[in-house]
Amino acid sequence: MTVAAMWEARAADGRSAELAAWVREFALPALRGAAGLARTELFSAPGERVLLITWWDGEPAPVADPPAELLGRPVHRWSFVSEHVE
Repeated sequence: MTVAAMWEARAADGRSAELAAWVREFALPALRGAAGLARTELFSAPGERVLLITWWDGEPAPVADPPAELLGRPVHRWSFVSEHVE
């Protein structure tokens, strides 16, 4: 079973670059070597949003919250089970 875990945060005004840097410097290294981790992708989006999607063979490992001063609102998290791939 493949599970995609989405971690999405909206940065405080003007701090999306810092939030993305935090993900690269702290969140991604914390996930490296985790059992079942197959792939990671980091995205940015309008509205100061940073999105991390990880693919897992089994149960996803949690992604930590960044420092509160980088956030415009609490982090959102969702997990999805893959139903079809072409």
